[in-house]
Amino acid sequence: MPLSQIDEVSALVVIDLQKGIVAMPTATPGAEMISLSAELARAFRKRGLPVVWVNVAGRAPGRTDMSFSFSPPPDWADLPPELGVEPSDHRVTKMNVGAFYGTALDMILRRRGVTQIVLTGIATSMGVEATARGAYDQGYNVVLVADAMTDMRPEAHKHSVEVTFPRLGEVTTTAEVLAKLEARR
Repeated sequence: MPLSQIDEVSALVVIDLQKGIVAMPTATPGAEMISLSAELARAFRKRGLPVVWVNVAGRAPGRTDMSFSFSPPPDWADLPPELGVEPSDHRVTKMNVGAFYGTALDMILRRRGVTQIVLTGIATSMGVEATARGAYDQGYNVVLVADAMTDMRPEAHKHSVEVTFPRLGEVTTTAEVLAKLEARR
C-alpha cells in the first residue's frame, strides 16, 4: 500500500539504532539503517517536524523462554555519531520492548500536536513492531519505513512487514517518505 500522506504534524521515531544493537548481525547491515534514518531525520528537521531517537538501556522483568545473560559494554546504549543527532531532537530511553510503555514518548508527541509517527529502526519484529502497536493503540497514524528497518532474522522482518504492519499502518519506503515530505513545500 503506498503512503497516502504525511500529516501536518508528523514525527520521525527511530527505534534502537544504538551502538550495541547496530553492531549485531542483522538481515541488512545496521550501517544502512543508520544512513537511511539519518537522511529521514534531516528531511523532518528541515520541515520543522519532530525527530525522536529511542534507545534501550535494559529490559523489563519477567520470565521468558530465552536467556538474557548479557553484560553490555559501557557505550552499548549510546547513539552513533553517524545518526547526526541534533540538540533539537528528542531522546527517549526505554526499558521495555516498545517505546510507549513507561516512557515520556506519548507526552512528547502530544505536546507537539503529532498525529502521525514514521517508524524506522532495529529490530523490526521487536522494538519497531511493539512501538507500532503502541502507536496504533494510542490513535496515531502509523507509517512503517520497511527499507529503514531490519531484524536479526530475515523471516522475522518479512513477517512483520507483510503480515502485521499492514494492520497497524501504512508500509512504505524511505524514498516515498522523502518524496511526500518534498511535495509539502
